[in-house]
Amino acid sequence: MGPLPRDLQQSLHEMGLLESGQSVSGEQLTGGVASDIWRVAIGDTIVCIKRALEQLKVSRQWRVPTDRNAYEVAWFEVVAGIAPQAVPRILGHDPVAGVFVMEYFPPRAYPVWKAQLRDGVIEQGTVVALADVLARIHAATADDPQIAERFGTDELFYSLRLEPYLYATAESHPELASQLSGLAEMIASNKRALVHGDVSPKNILVGERGPIILDAECAWYGDPAFDLAFCLNHLLLKGIWNPPARLTLAAGASLLYESYLKQVSWELPAELAARVAAILPGLMLARIDGKSPAEYIVEESDKVQVREFARRFLLQPARSPQEIVTAWAQSGSLTTAG
Repeated sequence: MGPLPRDLQQSLHEMGLLESGQSVSGEQLTGGVASDIWRVAIGDTIVCIKRALEQLKVSRQWRVPTDRNAYEVAWFEVVAGIAPQAVPRILGHDPVAGVFVMEYFPPRAYPVWKAQLRDGVIEQGTVVALADVLARIHAATADDPQIAERFGTDELFYSLRLEPYLYATAESHPELASQLSGLAEMIASNKRALVHGDVSPKNILVGERGPIILDAECAWYGDPAFDLAFCLNHLLLKGIWNPPARLTLAAGASLLYESYLKQVSWELPAELAARVAAILPGLMLARIDGKSPAEYIVEESDKVQVREFARRFLLQPARSPQEIVTAWAQSGSLTTAG
């Protein structure tokens, strides 16, 4: 560890977490595009500091107000009352500076789920537990006017998700613009429960407490189908990163979907499933041609494969996510055989 930036030290003082003369050092962590994240030692205590960035770390212009981390903190606080084992404890918050401090999880004990998926490791217990946590959050917050008011973050969600994923992708694919803009409008209009908005394997730690969900910067009262579709998309696309594990990852996607759907009580499961099936191909295409492309899909042939697959289901929507998962697994087998 080395010196911690003075502005972060000042935030620690403002939060009452750092006393005058107390030793402090930090190490900047990698990963993510929306924030600066530091592992910090305050005396003998290790914590994690997160500071929101206005310009996200991507090649295209993508600016978002830094006050969004107040909603991230609020998401952690709400979920702590629903599934406390699944979120870090918030230790301090400096809303003026856009900084908060949370519990730190050592990587050896709590590896990032993305690293396990990269290696083709997908444990059923982790998948089922994640489905359970997501379903519990959605069920506990569904049709709650207080949650709706607290997380009325339509503009932020547009800036962080709808515009960079769906509308930006529509600019690259004018022949699919009506389908992609229609998806965005559908998502924006369907407000049912508290949404995390970034249920990605890079934001999930796995350890003895089960899955721990981080990075709730996109927190929004909206369509719970978005959370499920977002995670399914990551599981499917990891099959390009690790082709031998494509069928295993697809099976994990099926398990996540099936485990989650069994717990849907706030609306008809078939209606939610239909929205997930509609959203999923849009997100797949967005990870190729949107503002946040998947960094591990680099070969043009792989990009073409995803584009063609996503286009198929954008033009002829599936009835359920399982139809898409099955087709994806089969297309991988055909590609390998060819």
